[in-house]
Amino acid sequence: MKRISLEDAVALIPNGASLVIGGFMGVGTPERICDELVRQGKRDLTVIANDTALPGVGIGKLITAGLVRKAIVSHIGLNPETQQQKIAGTLEVELVPQGTLIERIRCGGYGLGGVLTPTGVGTLAEEGKRKIEVEGSEYLLETPIKADFALVHAMFADYTGNLRYVLTARNFNPMAAMAGATVIATADHIVPVGVIPPDDVMTPAVIVDHLVANL
Repeated sequence: MKRISLEDAVALIPNGASLVIGGFMGVGTPERICDELVRQGKRDLTVIANDTALPGVGIGKLITAGLVRKAIVSHIGLNPETQQQKIAGTLEVELVPQGTLIERIRCGGYGLGGVLTPTGVGTLAEEGKRKIEVEGSEYLLETPIKADFALVHAMFADYTGNLRYVLTARNFNPMAAMAGATVIATADHIVPVGVIPPDDVMTPAVIVDHLVANL
């Protein structure tokens, strides 16, 4: 049994931790974990995610509370608070093209050395990065991204921690789960083993370290 209380799960996360968080504009983000991170006042966090959502939604709650030191994301256009903190110099933002970002997370989770992409060649994005020529074309070597913790949310989990995501809430979650040294999951429904058909398991239980119990 991997179930753990929400309070105890978040207590495992120290100040200064790096977190790869599932979700896309807040859809598929573990809202309860975000709320508890704010309640416990975890600070100096590095957040790796598609975006910082909106004020009051998902990762946006961490931004509003001033808990994030650095955000590695594909855009911040939906959250004016992220923009304001970046301009003020209180938040470091590393913008990564969306496809490159998920590939870097995938590389981190799968133990790969990086990914070659033409995205960013000839632009400011190539500064400080290694360029490699393959069959006459230039590519940037984008390095893997890994995190201390992966925070993911599923529609269904069984008692052992097998996860099934639904529709667009799947988004970054499966890759995020692979890239965290410790994986903490929440789910809308926690069901007996066997209720989720094997073919529908998208993140297997062996990857999930802690499943947050539902009240």
